[in-house]
Amino acid sequence: MFRSFVSGAAFGAALAATGIHQPDTIVAQMHFQNWHMVTTFLTASGTSTLLVSILQRLGYLHLNPRNFSTLGLLGPLDGNIIGGWLLGAGLTVSGSCPGTVFAQVGGGIRSGLYTLAGAIFGGVIWSGLLRPALQGRTKSTKETADAKSHRLTVDEWIGARRITVLLAVEALFASIVAAIVYLAAPESDGIVGPVTGGFLIAAAQIVSIVSRRSLLGTSSSFEEVGDYFWWTIGRGVRPKSYSAIALTAGMVAGALVVSLALPPAPVVPDIVIEPTRAALGGTLLAIGSRMAGGCTSGHGISGISLLSVSSFITVAAMFAGGASVAAIMG
Repeated sequence: MFRSFVSGAAFGAALAATGIHQPDTIVAQMHFQNWHMVTTFLTASGTSTLLVSILQRLGYLHLNPRNFSTLGLLGPLDGNIIGGWLLGAGLTVSGSCPGTVFAQVGGGIRSGLYTLAGAIFGGVIWSGLLRPALQGRTKSTKETADAKSHRLTVDEWIGARRITVLLAVEALFASIVAAIVYLAAPESDGIVGPVTGGFLIAAAQIVSIVSRRSLLGTSSSFEEVGDYFWWTIGRGVRPKSYSAIALTAGMVAGALVVSLALPPAPVVPDIVIEPTRAALGGTLLAIGSRMAGGCTSGHGISGISLLSVSSFITVAAMFAGGASVAAIMG
């Protein structure tokens, strides 16, 4: 578990250094007012995709793409779509995400504490109530029964060579980042710029790969906490792992070290995230990410690195959910 803690520390430090964990940055992105979040996200995802693809090719990594998340309601990807939308809604409501909330706690951002409390509550609800109900429903669905026949990667989905898809994704992400930097000049709330911050997050991905042969992902920590809760009160079996909890604990520590050791970030006006709003957003983050089978890091950085169809769908649904809720909230 020490390796998970170290991986988390590197990830939390990277998030804190780039300032992408600031509630202002996340909410402003969903209002399309500041493109810092997307710039950092695409830089991190594109760099991670290139690194993972090379390491897979060399045989250093042997990782499977992310499976579809199926609820048995609308189709094989309905969990990714509905869960991704709820996740995006949670981003806008809380000004956080399942990964940045731990950097917020480490960095002393007060709303992060309430968001984390809501996310833990969401994890408890998911583990004890929603997950069993959905598992019972999906066991008999054709989508779940035929899950092994799904084409899980983009190259398999469209019938193209993997190298062609990889180059296309890299070119697309690089072009979008270049256009945003040139046209919007996104401002950073951290100690490094948005693009540099993306490279730092990709470096944290390397730490995770080297230390534990696994990619980054944080939302399973809420499910692990929920599992431990139900086991503690005698309504579940003892969980087999707490690696995600160890990773997120490391994230808090890494963000704390950055906040204490380095010069303070430029002062920016704080948006008002009331405790109730933060807790509600946190609950949406946990339930949405577990329903989708991953979060902004698990799908957005790691899943896309494996060219997983479900990850691209989840991220698209996430931004759609976040932007639509932002439009409603004004």
